[in-house]
This record gives sequence, C-alpha cells and structure tokens, in this order.
Amino acid sequence: MGNTDDLITRATSGDERERGPAVAVLPVGSFEQHGDHLPLITDTAIACLIARRLADDHSLFLLPPITISCSHEHASMAGTVSIGAGTLYAMVHDIWRSLEASGVPGLLIVNGHGGNYVLQNVVQEINVSGPRVALFPVGHDRAKARADAKLESSGAEDMHGGEFEVSLLLHGTPHLVRKGIDEDDHLAPSRSHLLTVGMAGYTTNGIIGLPSLATAAKGKALLDSLSGLARTHLDILAAGREGRSAP
Repeated sequence: MGNTDDLITRATSGDERERGPAVAVLPVGSFEQHGDHLPLITDTAIACLIARRLADDHSLFLLPPITISCSHEHASMAGTVSIGAGTLYAMVHDIWRSLEASGVPGLLIVNGHGGNYVLQNVVQEINVSGPRVALFPVGHDRAKARADAKLESSGAEDMHGGEFEVSLLLHGTPHLVRKGIDEDDHLAPSRSHLLTVGMAGYTTNGIIGLPSLATAAKGKALLDSLSGLARTHLDILAAGREGRSAP
C-alpha cells in the first residue's frame, strides 16, 4: 500500500449509493507515543489498514478514522494527546445513530488502541435491542491472527510497539517505520498496576514488546487472517438484521 492517503476513503456519495452497504466500518486509533522510531499515529494507521482491508474484502462502507482517543496511560510521554472516555463514547454512539438514520444499520468498530476500554461499553449498550454493532478484533481474534502469522513473541509480551504492530506497518505503511526500531526491544510482561502508574511505570523507551522480530511478511499474514476472522462478526450483525439466531 505504502501511501498513508490510501487509508482514508475517497468514495463519493454516488459510490456508496451504488454499493448500498448494510454495515459500515469505523477505524478508531489514537495519538500517542510509540517510542522514538514509530509515529504518534501508529494505532490510527493500523486501525485504518485493517478497516480498509475489511471494507475491500467484505464490501463495507469505510468511514474516516477517529484519530484521538483514550491514551491517558501514556500521558507522561511526549506527544500524547487524549480525549475523555465519555467523549469517545458519545462520538461512536452519534456515528452509529447517524448511520442508522441514513440506512446503514450495522457498524463494525476496528479498535487500534487497547486503552479504549469504553468501546466495549458502548457496543454492549447499543446491542441491548439486538446485534447492531461489533468490536473487532477482540482477544480471540488477535490470538488466532498471531498464531496464523507465526508471531514469535507472546501476546503478553507484545503490548505496545512490538512485533504485531510493527509487522502490520512494515507491510502496509513501511515509510512510517524509522530506522532504529529493531533496537527498541523492551519486555515487561507483568503489568499489574498499569492503570495506576501508566506506561512510564514499565518502560522508559515507550515500547513493551519485541519490534526486532517484525517483518512485512508477518504483517501480510496478520491482515489475511484478520480479514477472515471478521466474517463471524459480520455474520452476527447480518443475523440480527434478519431476525435470525446468531451463528
């Protein structure tokens, strides 16, 4: 892919009218530190890479990303900007309401930042009346994609700026990965007090993971796997629209 501009939809109203999608896909990223060799937009770029692939493979209505979210655990590190959880909740809820009013009842949220816990709440609450919104990838999706792509680090080790994220960037937007990232390995697999002390309590270089293990081939395999894994989520949304039991 290479060009970051390709991650943002260029569709026209006519394009979407012809497509007639029943489900939109919303990338949610962040604007937070990822060490000295990855950009502040890392999570946004990754969410967009996944969302673009899903839109292409499953004929979804690709939305532009939410680029600033809940990154408070990174607040002590330069460049990080956050919004409150209530603000993110309201944004996602309003976007879904707008989509529903325009005839697109389903929404798949692609979350690129683990600290956006509030997305789980907004999805649960919207779905009280039936499946309308899904969050992706969830834990079992990430674990399966990691296994399919033969990642060498564990999920516990690979939290932030490590093998998973850098592999996706090397595949989709290699120009965003600066020289030196392969020297940034840092492990802190036990992070019992992350919510209290933040990232600074567990890393000085901003990384928790092994970026030296990342390859573009692994990034491609991750995207291939995630695209297939999204099918189950989309099937559940379709079943909800048709009044069927979820698969």
